[in-house]
Amino acid sequence: MNLPEKLTRKLRDLPDKPGCYLMRDARGRIVYIGKAISLRKRVKSYFRDGTMRSATPKLRGLVKSVHDVDIIVLKNEEEALLTEGRLIKEYRPRYNVSFKDDKRFLMIRLELQEPMPRFKVCRIQRDDHALYFGPYASSSAARVALDFVEKRFGIRKCTPRRPGEEEFKHCINDVVRFCSAPCIGRVSEEEYRVSLSEAVAFLQGERPEILKEMRADMETAADRLQFEKAAAIRDTLLKLQTAVKQRVRIAATPKMKRENAQAGVGELQASLGMDRSPRVIECFDISNISGTLAVASMVVAVDGMPTPNRYRRFRIKTVEGSDDPAMMAEAVSRRYKRVLDEGGDLPDLLLVDGGITQLRAARAELIRLGIDSLASAGLAKREELVYWIDGEEPLALGRDSHGLKVLQRIRDEAHRFALTYHRKLRNDKIRESVLDEVPGVGTRRKEDLLTHFGSMRRLMKATEAQIACAPGIGPEMARTLYLYLNELT
Repeated sequence: MNLPEKLTRKLRDLPDKPGCYLMRDARGRIVYIGKAISLRKRVKSYFRDGTMRSATPKLRGLVKSVHDVDIIVLKNEEEALLTEGRLIKEYRPRYNVSFKDDKRFLMIRLELQEPMPRFKVCRIQRDDHALYFGPYASSSAARVALDFVEKRFGIRKCTPRRPGEEEFKHCINDVVRFCSAPCIGRVSEEEYRVSLSEAVAFLQGERPEILKEMRADMETAADRLQFEKAAAIRDTLLKLQTAVKQRVRIAATPKMKRENAQAGVGELQASLGMDRSPRVIECFDISNISGTLAVASMVVAVDGMPTPNRYRRFRIKTVEGSDDPAMMAEAVSRRYKRVLDEGGDLPDLLLVDGGITQLRAARAELIRLGIDSLASAGLAKREELVYWIDGEEPLALGRDSHGLKVLQRIRDEAHRFALTYHRKLRNDKIRESVLDEVPGVGTRRKEDLLTHFGSMRRLMKATEAQIACAPGIGPEMARTLYLYLNELT
Protein backbone atom coordinates (compact mmCIF):
# COMPACT_ATOMS: atom_id res chain seq x y z
CA MET A 1 0.00 0.00 0.00
CA ASN A 2 1.46 3.38 -1.04
CA LEU A 3 1.27 5.79 1.89
CA PRO A 4 2.42 9.40 2.33
CA GLU A 5 5.99 9.53 3.63
CA LYS A 6 4.98 11.46 6.75
CA LEU A 7 2.32 8.87 7.61
CA THR A 8 4.78 6.02 7.04
CA ARG A 9 7.23 7.58 9.50
CA LYS A 10 4.54 7.98 12.15
CA LEU A 11 3.41 4.37 11.76
CA ARG A 12 6.95 3.22 12.52
CA ASP A 13 7.07 5.18 15.79
CA LEU A 14 3.69 4.28 17.28
CA PRO A 15 3.84 3.31 20.99
CA ASP A 16 2.46 0.03 22.28
CA LYS A 17 0.25 1.87 24.80
CA PRO A 18 -3.45 2.68 25.26
CA GLY A 19 -4.78 5.92 23.87
CA CYS A 20 -6.72 7.69 21.12
CA TYR A 21 -5.80 8.31 17.49
CA LEU A 22 -7.01 11.11 15.20
CA MET A 23 -6.87 10.46 11.45
CA ARG A 24 -6.55 13.51 9.16
CA ASP A 25 -7.05 13.96 5.42
CA ALA A 26 -4.86 15.91 2.99
CA ARG A 27 -6.35 19.20 4.17
CA GLY A 28 -5.65 18.45 7.82
CA ARG A 29 -9.29 17.83 8.73
CA ILE A 30 -9.99 15.13 11.32
CA VAL A 31 -11.98 12.41 9.53
CA TYR A 32 -11.95 9.66 12.16
CA ILE A 33 -11.23 9.30 15.89
CA GLY A 34 -10.72 5.97 17.57
CA LYS A 35 -9.39 4.39 20.77
CA ALA A 36 -7.08 1.44 21.31
CA ILE A 37 -5.51 -0.68 24.03
CA SER A 38 -2.39 -0.75 21.83
CA LEU A 39 -2.03 2.25 19.51
CA ARG A 40 0.68 0.45 17.54
CA LYS A 41 -1.39 -2.63 16.74
CA ARG A 42 -4.69 -0.83 16.15
CA VAL A 43 -3.52 2.00 13.91
CA LYS A 44 -1.20 -0.22 11.83
CA SER A 45 -4.06 -2.65 11.23
CA TYR A 46 -5.81 -0.10 9.00
CA PHE A 47 -2.95 0.04 6.50
CA ARG A 48 -2.37 -3.65 5.78
CA ASP A 49 -3.07 -5.04 2.32
CA GLY A 50 -5.36 -7.67 3.84
CA THR A 51 -7.48 -4.94 5.44
CA MET A 52 -8.12 -3.29 2.09
CA ARG A 53 -9.06 -6.60 0.46
CA SER A 54 -11.69 -7.48 3.08
CA ALA A 55 -12.78 -3.99 4.14
CA THR A 56 -16.21 -2.47 3.65
CA PRO A 57 -16.50 0.41 1.14
CA LYS A 58 -16.74 2.84 4.08
CA LEU A 59 -13.49 1.57 5.63
CA ARG A 60 -11.69 1.61 2.26
CA GLY A 61 -12.81 5.21 1.75
CA LEU A 62 -11.51 6.13 5.19
CA VAL A 63 -8.10 4.52 4.70
CA LYS A 64 -7.62 6.10 1.26
CA SER A 65 -8.37 9.55 2.67
CA VAL A 66 -5.88 9.35 5.55
CA HIS A 67 -2.70 11.44 5.12
CA ASP A 68 -1.67 11.89 8.76
CA VAL A 69 -2.36 10.45 12.22
CA ASP A 70 -2.10 12.18 15.60
CA ILE A 71 -2.05 10.11 18.80
CA ILE A 72 -2.86 10.82 22.44
CA VAL A 73 -1.24 8.36 24.87
CA LEU A 74 -3.41 7.67 27.93
CA LYS A 75 -3.20 5.60 31.10
CA ASN A 76 -5.79 2.92 30.42
CA GLU A 77 -8.68 1.76 28.25
CA GLU A 78 -11.31 3.55 30.37
CA GLU A 79 -9.54 6.89 29.98
CA ALA A 80 -9.23 6.25 26.25
CA LEU A 81 -12.98 5.59 26.01
CA LEU A 82 -13.84 8.83 27.80
CA THR A 83 -11.38 10.83 25.71
CA GLU A 84 -12.64 9.30 22.47
CA GLY A 85 -16.21 10.31 23.30
CA ARG A 86 -15.23 13.86 24.20
CA LEU A 87 -13.16 14.33 21.03
CA ILE A 88 -15.87 12.92 18.76
CA LYS A 89 -18.43 15.30 20.25
CA GLU A 90 -16.01 18.20 19.78
CA TYR A 91 -14.85 17.52 16.21
CA ARG A 92 -17.71 15.36 14.81
CA PRO A 93 -15.52 13.55 12.24
CA ARG A 94 -17.09 12.38 9.01
CA TYR A 95 -16.48 8.67 9.54
CA ASN A 96 -17.56 8.47 13.20
CA VAL A 97 -21.15 7.60 14.01
CA SER A 98 -21.11 6.01 17.47
CA PHE A 99 -21.06 9.20 19.52
CA LYS A 100 -22.85 11.61 17.17
CA ASP A 101 -26.08 11.32 19.11
CA ASP A 102 -24.49 13.47 21.84
CA LYS A 103 -25.01 10.72 24.42
CA ARG A 104 -23.19 11.63 27.62
CA PHE A 105 -21.49 9.41 30.18
CA LEU A 106 -23.16 8.75 33.51
CA MET A 107 -22.23 10.65 36.66
CA ILE A 108 -23.37 10.33 40.26
CA ARG A 109 -24.79 13.49 41.81
CA LEU A 110 -25.29 14.41 45.47
CA GLU A 111 -27.21 17.55 46.49
CA LEU A 112 -26.00 18.33 49.98
CA GLN A 113 -28.57 21.10 50.50
CA GLU A 114 -31.39 18.55 50.78
CA PRO A 115 -32.62 17.69 54.33
CA MET A 116 -31.78 14.00 53.82
CA PRO A 117 -29.44 13.93 50.79
CA ARG A 118 -29.42 10.96 48.46
CA PHE A 119 -27.40 9.96 45.40
CA LYS A 120 -28.79 10.16 41.87
CA VAL A 121 -27.44 9.36 38.43
CA CYS A 122 -27.28 12.06 35.76
CA ARG A 123 -25.58 12.84 32.46
CA ILE A 124 -25.20 16.63 32.70
CA GLN A 125 -23.16 18.51 35.28
CA ARG A 126 -24.81 21.78 36.24
CA ASP A 127 -23.58 24.82 38.11
CA ASP A 128 -25.67 24.06 41.21
CA HIS A 129 -23.33 23.57 44.22
CA ALA A 130 -23.87 19.78 44.08
CA LEU A 131 -21.13 17.15 44.25
CA TYR A 132 -20.51 15.20 41.03
CA PHE A 133 -18.62 11.91 40.77
CA GLY A 134 -17.40 10.68 37.40
CA PRO A 135 -18.02 10.60 34.49
CA TYR A 136 -17.79 6.82 34.43
CA ALA A 137 -16.42 4.90 31.47
CA SER A 138 -19.43 2.58 31.53
CA SER A 139 -22.95 2.99 32.85
CA SER A 140 -22.69 -0.37 34.63
CA ALA A 141 -19.70 0.88 36.67
CA ALA A 142 -21.67 3.95 37.73
CA ARG A 143 -24.74 1.94 38.74
CA VAL A 144 -22.68 -0.69 40.58
CA ALA A 145 -20.93 2.07 42.55
CA LEU A 146 -24.25 3.73 43.36
CA ASP A 147 -25.88 0.46 44.41
CA PHE A 148 -22.88 -0.43 46.57
CA VAL A 149 -22.69 2.84 48.53
CA GLU A 150 -26.46 2.87 49.11
CA LYS A 151 -26.40 -0.60 50.61
CA ARG A 152 -23.04 -0.33 52.40
CA PHE A 153 -23.72 3.01 54.09
CA GLY A 154 -27.51 2.85 54.47
CA ILE A 155 -28.23 5.72 52.10
CA ARG A 156 -31.89 6.19 51.24
CA LYS A 157 -33.10 5.61 47.70
CA CYS A 158 -36.67 6.97 47.94
CA THR A 159 -37.53 10.13 46.01
CA PRO A 160 -39.43 12.42 48.50
CA ARG A 161 -37.40 15.43 49.58
CA ARG A 162 -38.14 14.79 53.27
CA PRO A 163 -39.70 11.34 53.75
CA GLY A 164 -41.67 10.53 56.91
CA GLU A 165 -43.72 7.75 58.46
CA GLU A 166 -46.34 7.89 55.71
CA GLU A 167 -43.73 7.21 53.01
CA PHE A 168 -42.14 4.48 55.16
CA LYS A 169 -45.42 2.52 55.19
CA HIS A 170 -45.03 1.91 51.46
CA CYS A 171 -41.26 1.31 51.47
CA ILE A 172 -39.27 -1.88 52.03
CA ASN A 173 -35.82 -0.49 51.22
CA ASP A 174 -34.81 -0.92 54.87
CA VAL A 175 -35.27 -4.67 54.31
CA VAL A 176 -34.08 -5.29 50.74
CA ARG A 177 -31.54 -2.47 50.39
CA PHE A 178 -30.34 -2.00 54.00
CA CYS A 179 -31.59 1.60 54.15
CA SER A 180 -30.88 3.16 57.55
CA ALA A 181 -34.44 4.65 57.54
CA PRO A 182 -33.78 8.21 58.75
CA CYS A 183 -37.40 8.94 57.78
CA ILE A 184 -38.69 7.24 60.97
CA GLY A 185 -35.77 8.21 63.19
CA ARG A 186 -34.04 4.83 63.17
CA VAL A 187 -30.90 6.95 62.81
CA SER A 188 -30.71 10.67 63.50
CA GLU A 189 -30.05 13.16 60.71
CA GLU A 190 -26.57 13.75 62.16
CA GLU A 191 -25.81 9.99 62.08
CA TYR A 192 -27.20 9.79 58.55
CA ARG A 193 -24.90 12.59 57.39
CA VAL A 194 -21.88 10.83 58.95
CA SER A 195 -22.70 7.74 56.87
CA LEU A 196 -23.17 9.98 53.85
CA SER A 197 -19.73 11.53 54.32
CA GLU A 198 -18.21 8.04 54.45
CA ALA A 199 -19.98 7.18 51.18
CA VAL A 200 -18.56 10.36 49.61
CA ALA A 201 -15.07 9.48 50.84
CA PHE A 202 -15.40 6.02 49.28
CA LEU A 203 -16.43 7.46 45.90
CA GLN A 204 -13.46 9.81 46.14
CA GLY A 205 -11.15 6.81 46.50
CA GLU A 206 -10.28 7.61 50.12
CA ARG A 207 -11.40 4.32 51.66
CA PRO A 208 -9.19 1.60 50.08
CA GLU A 209 -9.66 -0.62 53.13
CA ILE A 210 -13.24 -1.32 52.00
CA LEU A 211 -11.99 -2.87 48.77
CA LYS A 212 -9.48 -4.92 50.80
CA GLU A 213 -12.34 -6.24 52.93
CA MET A 214 -14.24 -7.25 49.79
CA ARG A 215 -11.18 -9.05 48.44
CA ALA A 216 -10.87 -10.93 51.73
CA ASP A 217 -14.57 -11.87 51.58
CA MET A 218 -14.09 -13.14 48.02
CA GLU A 219 -11.15 -15.32 49.05
CA THR A 220 -13.08 -16.66 52.05
CA ALA A 221 -16.03 -17.58 49.84
CA ALA A 222 -13.73 -19.35 47.40
CA ASP A 223 -12.04 -21.30 50.22
CA ARG A 224 -15.50 -22.46 51.33
CA LEU A 225 -16.27 -23.55 47.74
CA GLN A 226 -18.96 -20.84 47.44
CA PHE A 227 -17.86 -20.08 43.92
CA GLU A 228 -20.99 -18.23 42.78
CA LYS A 229 -20.73 -15.86 45.75
CA ALA A 230 -16.99 -15.39 45.15
CA ALA A 231 -17.61 -14.63 41.46
CA ALA A 232 -20.32 -12.08 42.31
CA ILE A 233 -17.99 -10.30 44.76
CA ARG A 234 -15.19 -10.39 42.19
CA ASP A 235 -17.37 -8.80 39.48
CA THR A 236 -18.55 -6.08 41.87
CA LEU A 237 -15.00 -5.48 43.06
CA LEU A 238 -13.65 -5.06 39.52
CA LYS A 239 -16.32 -2.52 38.62
CA LEU A 240 -15.83 -0.65 41.88
CA GLN A 241 -12.07 -0.44 41.32
CA THR A 242 -12.79 1.24 37.99
CA ALA A 243 -15.44 3.50 39.50
CA VAL A 244 -13.48 4.82 42.48
CA LYS A 245 -10.65 5.97 40.21
CA GLN A 246 -12.94 8.79 39.12
CA ARG A 247 -12.45 11.75 41.45
CA VAL A 248 -15.18 14.05 42.77
CA ARG A 249 -15.80 17.33 41.02
CA ILE A 250 -17.48 20.26 42.74
CA ALA A 251 -19.51 22.50 40.47
CA ALA A 252 -18.42 25.97 41.55
CA THR A 253 -20.41 29.03 40.61
CA PRO A 254 -18.63 31.95 38.89
CA LYS A 255 -18.72 33.81 42.21
CA MET A 256 -17.11 30.87 44.03
CA LYS A 257 -14.44 30.62 41.33
CA ARG A 258 -13.57 34.30 41.72
CA GLU A 259 -13.44 34.00 45.50
CA ASN A 260 -11.19 30.92 45.35
CA ALA A 261 -8.93 32.65 42.82
CA GLN A 262 -8.59 35.74 45.00
CA ALA A 263 -7.81 33.53 47.98
CA GLY A 264 -5.17 31.81 45.86
CA VAL A 265 -3.52 35.13 44.96
CA GLY A 266 -3.31 35.95 48.67
CA GLU A 267 -1.81 32.53 49.41
CA LEU A 268 0.83 33.03 46.72
CA GLN A 269 1.93 36.33 48.22
CA ALA A 270 2.35 34.65 51.63
CA SER A 271 3.94 31.41 50.32
CA LEU A 272 6.43 33.19 48.06
CA GLY A 273 7.13 36.00 50.51
CA MET A 274 6.26 38.67 47.93
CA ASP A 275 6.16 42.34 48.86
CA ARG A 276 2.88 42.82 47.05
CA SER A 277 0.00 40.65 45.88
CA PRO A 278 0.54 39.05 42.42
CA ARG A 279 -2.72 40.48 41.03
CA VAL A 280 -1.42 40.33 37.44
CA ILE A 281 0.39 37.15 36.40
CA GLU A 282 1.80 36.57 32.91
CA CYS A 283 2.65 32.97 32.01
CA PHE A 284 4.74 31.72 29.06
CA ASP A 285 4.80 28.31 27.36
CA ILE A 286 6.52 26.84 24.29
CA SER A 287 5.07 24.44 21.69
CA ASN A 288 6.95 22.75 18.86
CA ILE A 289 7.66 19.36 17.34
CA SER A 290 11.42 18.75 17.17
CA GLY A 291 11.93 22.47 16.74
CA THR A 292 9.61 22.88 13.75
CA LEU A 293 6.87 25.54 13.67
CA ALA A 294 7.99 26.64 17.13
CA VAL A 295 5.66 29.08 18.91
CA ALA A 296 5.31 30.65 22.32
CA SER A 297 2.22 31.77 24.18
CA MET A 298 1.69 34.35 26.90
CA VAL A 299 -1.54 34.27 28.88
CA VAL A 300 -2.61 36.64 31.62
CA ALA A 301 -4.51 36.18 34.86
CA VAL A 302 -5.90 39.14 36.77
CA ASP A 303 -6.83 38.41 40.40
CA GLY A 304 -6.27 34.74 39.62
CA MET A 305 -8.75 34.58 36.71
CA PRO A 306 -7.73 34.20 33.03
CA THR A 307 -8.11 37.39 30.95
CA PRO A 308 -8.16 36.27 27.28
CA ASN A 309 -8.17 39.75 25.73
CA ARG A 310 -4.61 40.21 27.05
CA TYR A 311 -3.21 36.95 25.65
CA ARG A 312 -0.33 37.12 23.15
CA ARG A 313 1.37 34.60 20.88
CA PHE A 314 4.78 34.54 19.20
CA ARG A 315 6.39 32.78 16.24
CA ILE A 316 9.90 31.82 17.31
CA LYS A 317 12.33 33.47 14.87
CA THR A 318 15.89 33.17 16.19
CA VAL A 319 16.13 29.60 17.51
CA GLU A 320 16.84 26.56 15.35
CA GLY A 321 16.27 23.02 16.56
CA SER A 322 14.59 21.86 19.76
CA ASP A 323 15.89 24.31 22.39
CA ASP A 324 13.01 25.22 24.69
CA PRO A 325 15.01 27.43 27.09
CA ALA A 326 16.33 29.55 24.18
CA MET A 327 12.78 29.82 22.79
CA MET A 328 11.53 30.87 26.21
CA ALA A 329 14.25 33.53 26.36
CA GLU A 330 13.25 34.91 22.96
CA ALA A 331 9.56 35.15 23.89
CA VAL A 332 10.27 36.83 27.25
CA SER A 333 12.72 39.26 25.63
CA ARG A 334 10.32 40.27 22.86
CA ARG A 335 7.41 40.71 25.26
CA TYR A 336 9.11 42.94 27.81
CA LYS A 337 11.25 44.91 25.35
CA ARG A 338 8.00 46.01 23.76
CA VAL A 339 6.45 46.81 27.14
CA LEU A 340 9.45 49.00 27.99
CA ASP A 341 9.48 50.67 24.56
CA GLU A 342 5.77 51.50 24.79
CA GLY A 343 5.81 52.50 28.45
CA GLY A 344 3.44 49.73 29.45
CA ASP A 345 2.91 48.14 32.85
CA LEU A 346 4.87 45.11 34.01
CA PRO A 347 3.03 42.22 35.69
CA ASP A 348 3.36 41.42 39.37
CA LEU A 349 4.62 37.91 38.59
CA LEU A 350 6.17 36.23 35.55
CA LEU A 351 5.49 32.46 35.44
CA VAL A 352 7.13 30.01 33.03
CA ASP A 353 5.94 26.50 32.26
CA GLY A 354 8.93 24.45 33.31
CA GLY A 355 11.64 24.03 35.90
CA ILE A 356 14.83 25.83 36.81
CA THR A 357 16.33 25.70 33.29
CA GLN A 358 13.46 27.60 31.68
CA LEU A 359 13.31 29.97 34.65
CA ARG A 360 17.01 30.81 34.41
CA ALA A 361 16.63 31.53 30.68
CA ALA A 362 13.75 33.92 31.39
CA ARG A 363 15.60 35.64 34.27
CA ALA A 364 18.70 36.16 32.12
CA GLU A 365 16.56 38.20 29.70
CA LEU A 366 15.02 40.20 32.53
CA ILE A 367 18.53 41.08 33.75
CA ARG A 368 19.60 42.04 30.23
CA LEU A 369 16.57 44.34 29.95
CA GLY A 370 17.25 45.88 33.36
CA ILE A 371 14.02 44.66 34.96
CA ASP A 372 15.40 41.84 37.11
CA SER A 373 13.27 43.18 39.99
CA LEU A 374 10.26 41.61 38.26
CA ALA A 375 9.25 38.57 40.34
CA SER A 376 9.49 35.31 38.37
CA ALA A 377 8.82 31.64 39.03
CA GLY A 378 8.60 28.30 37.24
CA LEU A 379 6.00 25.56 37.67
CA ALA A 380 7.25 22.07 36.80
CA LYS A 381 4.56 19.72 35.48
CA ARG A 382 5.41 16.32 36.96
CA GLU A 383 5.68 17.16 40.68
CA GLU A 384 3.92 20.54 40.45
CA LEU A 385 6.84 22.18 42.26
CA VAL A 386 7.32 25.96 42.23
CA TYR A 387 10.87 27.07 41.38
CA TRP A 388 11.39 30.42 43.05
CA ILE A 389 14.87 31.02 44.52
CA ASP A 390 17.80 29.78 42.44
CA GLY A 391 19.97 27.32 44.36
CA GLU A 392 17.29 26.44 46.89
CA GLU A 393 14.82 23.57 46.94
CA PRO A 394 11.59 24.28 45.01
CA LEU A 395 8.41 24.93 46.96
CA ALA A 396 5.80 22.17 47.28
CA LEU A 397 2.47 23.90 47.79
CA GLY A 398 -0.34 21.69 49.12
CA ARG A 399 -2.40 19.86 46.51
CA ASP A 400 -5.53 21.61 47.80
CA SER A 401 -3.82 25.01 47.91
CA HIS A 402 -5.79 27.73 46.15
CA GLY A 403 -2.46 29.32 45.28
CA LEU A 404 -1.24 26.20 43.48
CA LYS A 405 -4.56 25.95 41.63
CA VAL A 406 -4.16 29.55 40.39
CA LEU A 407 -0.71 28.69 39.01
CA GLN A 408 -1.92 25.41 37.51
CA ARG A 409 -4.89 27.10 35.84
CA ILE A 410 -2.80 29.78 34.14
CA ARG A 411 -0.05 27.27 33.26
CA ASP A 412 -2.56 24.90 31.66
CA GLU A 413 -4.16 27.82 29.83
CA ALA A 414 -0.76 28.89 28.46
CA HIS A 415 -0.17 25.32 27.29
CA ARG A 416 -3.56 25.16 25.61
CA PHE A 417 -3.09 28.52 23.90
CA ALA A 418 0.39 27.61 22.62
CA LEU A 419 -0.76 24.20 21.40
CA THR A 420 -3.78 25.70 19.62
CA TYR A 421 -1.54 28.16 17.78
CA HIS A 422 0.95 25.44 16.88
CA ARG A 423 -1.83 23.21 15.52
CA LYS A 424 -3.22 26.09 13.46
CA LEU A 425 0.17 26.69 11.85
CA ARG A 426 0.60 22.97 11.25
CA ASN A 427 -2.86 22.65 9.68
CA ASP A 428 -2.20 25.71 7.52
CA LYS A 429 1.05 24.10 6.40
CA ILE A 430 -0.82 20.92 5.51
CA ARG A 431 -3.41 22.88 3.52
CA GLU A 432 -0.72 24.82 1.68
CA SER A 433 1.01 21.57 0.74
CA VAL A 434 -2.11 20.59 -1.25
CA LEU A 435 -1.04 23.12 -3.89
CA ASP A 436 2.24 21.25 -4.36
CA GLU A 437 0.28 18.46 -6.04
CA VAL A 438 -1.30 20.73 -8.67
CA PRO A 439 0.57 20.53 -12.02
CA GLY A 440 2.07 23.88 -12.98
CA VAL A 441 1.95 25.40 -9.48
CA GLY A 442 5.45 26.06 -8.22
CA THR A 443 6.75 27.89 -5.16
CA ARG A 444 6.29 31.35 -6.69
CA ARG A 445 2.72 30.73 -7.85
CA LYS A 446 1.79 29.20 -4.49
CA GLU A 447 3.10 32.27 -2.65
CA ASP A 448 1.24 34.59 -5.05
CA LEU A 449 -2.02 32.69 -4.56
CA LEU A 450 -1.77 32.68 -0.74
CA THR A 451 -0.82 36.36 -0.72
CA HIS A 452 -3.75 37.26 -2.98
CA PHE A 453 -6.40 35.25 -1.10
CA GLY A 454 -4.92 35.55 2.38
CA SER A 455 -5.38 31.88 3.29
CA MET A 456 -5.87 28.45 1.80
CA ARG A 457 -9.42 28.36 3.12
CA ARG A 458 -10.40 31.46 1.12
CA LEU A 459 -8.73 30.08 -1.99
CA MET A 460 -10.74 26.85 -1.69
CA LYS A 461 -13.97 28.87 -1.48
CA ALA A 462 -13.10 31.05 -4.49
CA THR A 463 -14.88 30.76 -7.84
CA GLU A 464 -13.02 29.98 -11.05
CA ALA A 465 -13.34 33.61 -12.13
CA GLN A 466 -11.93 34.86 -8.83
CA ILE A 467 -8.94 32.52 -9.11
CA ALA A 468 -8.27 33.77 -12.65
CA CYS A 469 -7.92 37.31 -11.26
CA ALA A 470 -4.94 36.34 -9.11
CA PRO A 471 -1.49 37.51 -10.30
CA GLY A 472 0.16 35.10 -12.71
CA ILE A 473 -2.94 32.88 -13.00
CA GLY A 474 -4.67 32.78 -16.37
CA PRO A 475 -8.01 31.17 -17.32
CA GLU A 476 -6.42 27.79 -18.09
CA MET A 477 -4.54 27.52 -14.78
CA ALA A 478 -7.60 28.87 -12.94
CA ARG A 479 -9.68 26.08 -14.45
CA THR A 480 -7.11 23.44 -13.40
CA LEU A 481 -6.93 24.81 -9.87
CA TYR A 482 -10.69 25.16 -9.48
CA LEU A 483 -11.36 21.56 -10.59
CA TYR A 484 -8.61 20.18 -8.38
CA LEU A 485 -9.70 22.06 -5.25
CA ASN A 486 -13.33 21.16 -5.93
CA GLU A 487 -12.45 17.45 -5.85
CA LEU A 488 -11.00 17.87 -2.35
CA THR A 489 -14.21 19.37 -1.00
